[in-house]
Amino acid sequence: MDWNPPDAWHAMERFLKGIPDQLPRRPKAIVCVSAHWIEPAFGIGSGERPTLIYDYSGFPPHTYRLRYPASGAPWLAERIAELLGLAGIPAHRHPTRGFDHGMFIPMKVIFPDAEIPVVQLSLLTSLDPVTHLQAGRALAPLRDEGVSIIGSGMSFHNMRGYGDPRFGPVSDAFDQWLTGTVEAKEELREERLIHWEQAPEARQCHPPRAEEHLLPLMLIAGAAREDEGQRVFSDRVMETTLSAFRFG
Repeated sequence: MDWNPPDAWHAMERFLKGIPDQLPRRPKAIVCVSAHWIEPAFGIGSGERPTLIYDYSGFPPHTYRLRYPASGAPWLAERIAELLGLAGIPAHRHPTRGFDHGMFIPMKVIFPDAEIPVVQLSLLTSLDPVTHLQAGRALAPLRDEGVSIIGSGMSFHNMRGYGDPRFGPVSDAFDQWLTGTVEAKEELREERLIHWEQAPEARQCHPPRAEEHLLPLMLIAGAAREDEGQRVFSDRVMETTLSAFRFG
């Protein structure tokens, strides 16, 4: 079997393309939390015209010529720093940091016209769920200010598991737990996310030091406040179950 067949991501592509039609209004700006940027303190992309970072290797030549000319939003970067600071959470602005592929690949599909300003926000090297939930709570006011907050990660991210049918039931068990967690009330949801390693097959789906792909969900869940979440997409991709979630 081809490890990454060409049609593997078609259903996800259709889902991403449909996101704008599901929004109550077009956002005036977007905060994108990417699994591909990790800093000791939260990093905030604050440049006006970020370049692209092709942070992958071994891909076809055309993937290094992709373009996504969205502007940054220094005003939003300042607001993010202000909100995190009010919560006592250290953060630093990065005026020269570009957009990594955890941002520009999904955004290129969701908003291909690149007309909405985007600020990218990093994760923490500590990989601490509590702090990411706290950061999300600090940034919750942005949702009332016309800003959408998007977490770019993966519900399953064990590179050895993709294409291996033994990981089908493994990913199913974790996905069922994750869906129930996202759909729970705020207090239970956060308690379960904090102790996510106790979930069924958790470390098979997110091996140690690879859980950065789960952490964007933590920040988004923190920003959700009392809103209940729901699974809005799920598909079998290379023998594993992958899902996407939305709050509000």
